Amino acid sequence: MNDLFFIYGPPGSGKTTLGRLLAARLELPFIDLDARIVEKAGRPIATIFAADGEPAFRALETETLRQTVSEGRGIVALGGGALLAPVNRALAEESGRVLCLDASLETLEARVARAPGTRPLLATKAPAAGAAPAPRPLADLLAKRAPHYASFPRRLRIEDVPPETNADAAQIALGAFRVRGMGAAYSVRVGPDWLDPAGDLLRANGCSGRVLLVGDDHTLPLHGPRVAQSLAAAGFDVRQFAIPAGEAAKTIDTVQAIWRALLEARIERGDLVLALGGGIVGDLAGFAAATWLRGVRWVGLPTTLLAMVDSSLGGKTGADLPQGKNLIGAFHPPTLVLADTETLATLPDAEFRAGLAEVVKHGILADPELFDLCAEGFDQLRADATGEFVSRAMAVKIRTIEQDPYEKGLRAALNLGHTIGHGVEAASGFALRHGEAISIGLVAEARMAERMGLAHQGLAELIADVLQGIGLPTKIPAHLDRRSVLDAIQLDKKRAGGVVRFALPVRIGEVRTGITVDPALLEEILR
Repeated sequence: MNDLFFIYGPPGSGKTTLGRLLAARLELPFIDLDARIVEKAGRPIATIFAADGEPAFRALETETLRQTVSEGRGIVALGGGALLAPVNRALAEESGRVLCLDASLETLEARVARAPGTRPLLATKAPAAGAAPAPRPLADLLAKRAPHYASFPRRLRIEDVPPETNADAAQIALGAFRVRGMGAAYSVRVGPDWLDPAGDLLRANGCSGRVLLVGDDHTLPLHGPRVAQSLAAAGFDVRQFAIPAGEAAKTIDTVQAIWRALLEARIERGDLVLALGGGIVGDLAGFAAATWLRGVRWVGLPTTLLAMVDSSLGGKTGADLPQGKNLIGAFHPPTLVLADTETLATLPDAEFRAGLAEVVKHGILADPELFDLCAEGFDQLRADATGEFVSRAMAVKIRTIEQDPYEKGLRAALNLGHTIGHGVEAASGFALRHGEAISIGLVAEARMAERMGLAHQGLAELIADVLQGIGLPTKIPAHLDRRSVLDAIQLDKKRAGGVVRFALPVRIGEVRTGITVDPALLEEILR
């Protein structure tokens, strides 16, 4: 599969408008297949149909589609019947991702009426009194093709909203993003089957040479052979290195071990580090890349839900000290992020639940619809084969990163639940999973916001109900020493001027940052 995205649907659904917007956002070529056919034939499509018949046109369409697919990347706007032919559909679905647009007949007819050359699809005039209704060719076409359009797994209902809003929804459906604001922009791809084409995608992103594939002793045996095969087939010289799994390995000693592996693999400035695994692998491999030869490129291949929706994005890398999490680190954005949601099937339920804490957080932060999806419960989310909720959660973080790349203001909203959560996690000796601690932090900080009059009464209970429905804890364990939690909070890396500042929820979809909290209230909330 290549870095190709096909926009398909009935006449008037806005394939070209949406395609151009997506191409600009993703920095990919835009290709109008019908325009290419016209250029190749030297005649309008209507003339080809009239003179040569539909079979001749469809043969030309297939030939043009094959040539387009061979280019390997781009946003392709297809004609309204381009994928009726099984050969064309197979070609598109095997080489990229197809998004089929949908809209009401009234919306489509209004759009067709405004588009040049499409009026034959509309009724020519109103019928006389008592006469049979005038033909509506577009309605007949839609009725005929409705089962065909409905058969595509990725579908997007086009609404009467600004084109940019439809483009936002299309990016989520396709799982395709481009992150800007931290030096060179980088692409993010999320959805099923992004590991197998990893080698070709790295080539398409200008990567070459040697690769050190870093995973842990869980992820490397599970997914390493698949990735290494893809890289080798694309001409990369691949070495692999495994670190111990678990938070206890997130130390400067492990970073030193990766540095030694980089030395043995002869990784130079033009070479590459790949991080295959969860957040710990990504943080450590990314930090090693940031500091090796003063910075080499790295690529994130997150295999846990927590890493996909959180740590793989934004270029924050680092390691822990005994006194606190992530006290050592650097901003070093990846060259590419490939989040293959099929790897989530290998996650134990407890790890999947822990990742959902960050998904809920992103819903609270900026996506009430995502929060509502989480309210459907653990089983529903676990069964989501498309991973669209993962894409939605990643979209929230990407928008936030782009607005504040280096965490000087707005990006601090991503710390929602983390200030108390990190304190709970550290006080537990990391016996609690990160997501479990963040779940507790989300509820505690919502209660704090209620007490301060920032949030409406009942918000904390609403958040707690959703987290409990997923199977996550919402209260600090009774055996944890509250003074240890408070001490860990005071070491939080987000403090400024010696004062810890909180991101607190106001309502679902809104968070305020930079909030100072009365120490007495904080102690009361922790109790």
